[in-house]
Amino acid sequence: MPGPKLPHFQADLALPKRVDAVVIGGGIIGSTTALELAERGYSVLLCEKGQIGAEQSSRNWGWVRISQRDPRELPLMAKAMEIWPGLEARTGHPTGYTRSGILFTAERARAEAELATWAEHLTPYDIPAQMVRGEQLAELMPGHQTGTIAALHTPEDGRAEPQLATHSIASAARAAGAKVMTECAVRSVETEAGRISGVMTERGRVGCSAVVVAGGAWSRLFLGNAGVALPQLKVLNSVLRTSAVQGGPEAAMWAAGFAMRKRADGGYSIADGTENVVDIVPDSLRLALKFFPTFLEEWRSLRFRLSDRWRIEAGQDRRWAPDQRTPFETCRVLDPAPSQKAIRNSWAAAQKAFPILQSADVVQSWGGMIDVTPDAIPVISQVDDLPGLFVSTGYSGHGFGIGPAAGRLTADLVTGDAPIVDPRAFALSRFTKKARTAVPAPEVIGTAR
Repeated sequence: MPGPKLPHFQADLALPKRVDAVVIGGGIIGSTTALELAERGYSVLLCEKGQIGAEQSSRNWGWVRISQRDPRELPLMAKAMEIWPGLEARTGHPTGYTRSGILFTAERARAEAELATWAEHLTPYDIPAQMVRGEQLAELMPGHQTGTIAALHTPEDGRAEPQLATHSIASAARAAGAKVMTECAVRSVETEAGRISGVMTERGRVGCSAVVVAGGAWSRLFLGNAGVALPQLKVLNSVLRTSAVQGGPEAAMWAAGFAMRKRADGGYSIADGTENVVDIVPDSLRLALKFFPTFLEEWRSLRFRLSDRWRIEAGQDRRWAPDQRTPFETCRVLDPAPSQKAIRNSWAAAQKAFPILQSADVVQSWGGMIDVTPDAIPVISQVDDLPGLFVSTGYSGHGFGIGPAAGRLTADLVTGDAPIVDPRAFALSRFTKKARTAVPAPEVIGTAR
């Protein structure tokens, strides 16, 4: 089941003997972190076990939005919205970014009131957000046949092309001096005197004083081998793309039964915003207590199933030596089959809502594994017990849009520069019993925006 088609990336071939920092994972977070470090004059090696952006960074919805985020993410997303408009010029490559606006629709008065209340969160950031109705709604949703009575409109939100953006950022990192190697899994970290001293890759050893784990859905497995506990599970989201359509809405939207955004090729990416598949795997049992409150809160949007993922993950090694072949070399690209039920339902709902889509064809569909944390916000943190080790993962379906700022914050932690935002909300230590405090109820997890 091939995922989205990606541009060819010209990777480096020779493994350096030593760098200042090794970044593990060639998604948008790892690539932006590498770019930030390289632009600051640090020597960097970015290692990707497969291809640049081949997993969730190219499989998400392509939304760049501040609307409907967890309040703890808002400061970082506000910074991302400042970065995205200049990213194409900065990298010298296309990202497909445009400020198209995003709509969250309501078909009942209660939902309308909740959206209006949420908009108040944006007041401190001077970002416009307003409820639209009547003629204004009809203008933003041309030809719609939905029961929408109002929508929250954030006109400065936008969209970009997941199949282009990460490639562009990684290419810019390489142009800035970073070494970028694909098909090069990092097997383990090395320590000396209680701190990071290097990594062992499948191609050999590299000395370094800092390691950033930005491995998306693979981060828990890698960190576990290093003795670091990360509560993280995977959630499957399924997306389809259509052929080009004339006259459809420019704004991305979340509506009853579907979510969609226009693509640069004139088609639409469409998904079921209310169904995410959770495969029951051994980690589901190991982490049941940590995730139970979230699953209880979001059970309506989650479909649990027992699938072949149990056999696959039960058979994976969880501990290995630096000279042993790892699960990262066995599975270069996590390429799950999409949920056909989610594809059918979202496509039917979108066509009903916008009859103009009935002239389009579904030209591709794919699945993507989203890395989720118990509170549905990321870990962007140093590892307190192992100086030199940093984690940037668990973006819970919100990583693409926030990626440029998240990579900058990650680089700030590595370099010791003043952080772009206060990082305490993203600390790994929040999951320990000693550090745990009450947090707001998370939004729907696993929505691949």
